[in-house]
Amino acid sequence: MLRTWFKGRFLFLLVSICLLLALQPFLVGFTELKKLLNVFLSMILLSAVYAVRLKKQAAVIGLLLAAPMFLGLWANHFLNHALISNLSLGFGILFISYTIIQILIYIFRTNEISRDVIYGSLVVYLLLGIVWGFAFTLLEGLQPGSFNIPVGQTQELRELFFYYSFITLTTLGYGDITPLSVPANSLSLLEAIIGQIYLTVLVAKLVGVHIAQTMEKNK
Repeated sequence: MLRTWFKGRFLFLLVSICLLLALQPFLVGFTELKKLLNVFLSMILLSAVYAVRLKKQAAVIGLLLAAPMFLGLWANHFLNHALISNLSLGFGILFISYTIIQILIYIFRTNEISRDVIYGSLVVYLLLGIVWGFAFTLLEGLQPGSFNIPVGQTQELRELFFYYSFITLTTLGYGDITPLSVPANSLSLLEAIIGQIYLTVLVAKLVGVHIAQTMEKNK
């Protein structure tokens, strides 16, 4: 039974992302425990490389993009240098974007709805929130003051912008963090639009495949 559930490419990646998002709020204020966030981010990187492993070329490109992100993630604990952090975020954006593209190719080429397709669809949506979180963090690091951040905020920028990214992606928009610069406005708008387009197109694709499957079975 467990073998059946875990034989897909995307379940480990989905679990890693959910663990990161679920535990992140409870680690605020605990400096040592915050290293766990990097553990889960590392799990996401490794799971994403595994998810795009089917083609050798895709796996090699994934590894080349993930390695600098992974090294920078942990090197920043010891060196705490802005350049290392920005490079790590930049490669993280490239790697996650590449992973999203590879999973989307898999989803939209499939002619059958399986657990793996469902997991992959969920993973893409969550990765969209993470990649934009990285982008917002990088933007604020390169251009401080791009966002209006509440006074007394204790979260690190990365965790703070994960939160901002997902409320933007879902168009919830509490308004506690607001974009101030033109690039910040543009990125926020683009994320909200892409989030809605993705859900619309995905539902249409899955419904279309399901109808085709049902008609094929009834022949």
